[in-house]
Amino acid sequence: MRIIHTSDWHLGQRFLQNDRAEEQQRALDYLLKTIQSENADVLIVSGDIFDIGNPPIPARRMYYHFLTALLGTSCRYVVITGGNHDAPGMLDAPKSLLKHLNVFVAGAAPGEYAENLVELCNGSGHLEAVVAAVPYLRERDLRTTIPGESAPDRLLRIREAIREYFSKVGECALAFKEQNIPILCMGHLFAVGAEHSGEQNNIYIGDVENIEAGAFPEIFSYVALGHIHRPQIVGGVQRVRYSGSLIPLSFSETRDVKGVYVLDYSGSILNSCRFVDFPVFRRLKTIEGTLDQVKQALKDFDARHHSDELRSWVEVIVHADTILPGLDDELRDYCINFKLDLLKIRVQSANPTMQRVQTEESLKTLEPLEVFRRKLEIEGKLPEQYPELESTFRELLEWMNENDVEP
Repeated sequence: MRIIHTSDWHLGQRFLQNDRAEEQQRALDYLLKTIQSENADVLIVSGDIFDIGNPPIPARRMYYHFLTALLGTSCRYVVITGGNHDAPGMLDAPKSLLKHLNVFVAGAAPGEYAENLVELCNGSGHLEAVVAAVPYLRERDLRTTIPGESAPDRLLRIREAIREYFSKVGECALAFKEQNIPILCMGHLFAVGAEHSGEQNNIYIGDVENIEAGAFPEIFSYVALGHIHRPQIVGGVQRVRYSGSLIPLSFSETRDVKGVYVLDYSGSILNSCRFVDFPVFRRLKTIEGTLDQVKQALKDFDARHHSDELRSWVEVIVHADTILPGLDDELRDYCINFKLDLLKIRVQSANPTMQRVQTEESLKTLEPLEVFRRKLEIEGKLPEQYPELESTFRELLEWMNENDVEP
């Protein structure tokens, strides 16, 4: 059996207010092409299908068109779990219908541990694989809040609850141990030892590491994780991996390779796990230096543009110790014939006063958490107060995402 592991599509994402539908469509088209060329039997998608809880209609259409296109391929089963960006109810709404197409969706955590197990059976009813489809576990899925509990104690309890949850699911999976079939697990979280590209809005109230790679039950020959956008083996444990996103989702990911993992099984034995690179559909680039250096780098970067690529998106950081009036217009005029768009232009200076004068940031270029942190600084909050305040703020952001409330 051949299985493809992917995650973090973030369909519907707008990058600094710019639509990404075209490159997302190209990525899904390439994924479909990869499934066909690899003759894959199963596709597993470990969370963050969409970028927001109530995704735009074009993003939903893209999702359903992709699932429909799979019907004409070798892919006989699809297992999809929700991530922290997904609204469980929205993902789960068509699950009964999709199940008849062998597309199994787990948007919300079920009431019983055994209900996480998806049995992949062929037309004759023969069991071919079992997948523990564990979606992103919200705190309400793990335990009730204890009044008056401190932030550190809360984090420790959540960590323990996550380990316990996967342990219980693993115990349920032991019933299939003698079946000589692949038994896999899916999760959407931040595992100990994972390397991320940059700010990714850590998902358990400010926690950075939720479970050790070795804590996933041994019954699972492969653990397909989502949330971290960089493909990698976690903590040196070969069977625990992040597939990463299909396209760069921020300027911090420009050096990351994008693609999917392809797993080959013989019975219950995982014979091989290899990474298949995806092409770059639109290049994201950060260019930094003096004004002259930036101009030369922009010219060189544009010269490397391939005709089949979409227009590149560029962030520019100019180093200067004097005020540069009209910098935005100067750089945009300089790039007018280049096949790139300047999405962010800012000045970096060693002089704090100069930095405040020269840098005029739009809220559109900042993430909500970054704005909140700056507000804490302005209000004079002590650094030791930040973790608990940020934890509460992240919970609010999650609620707003689920209920489609604009920040």
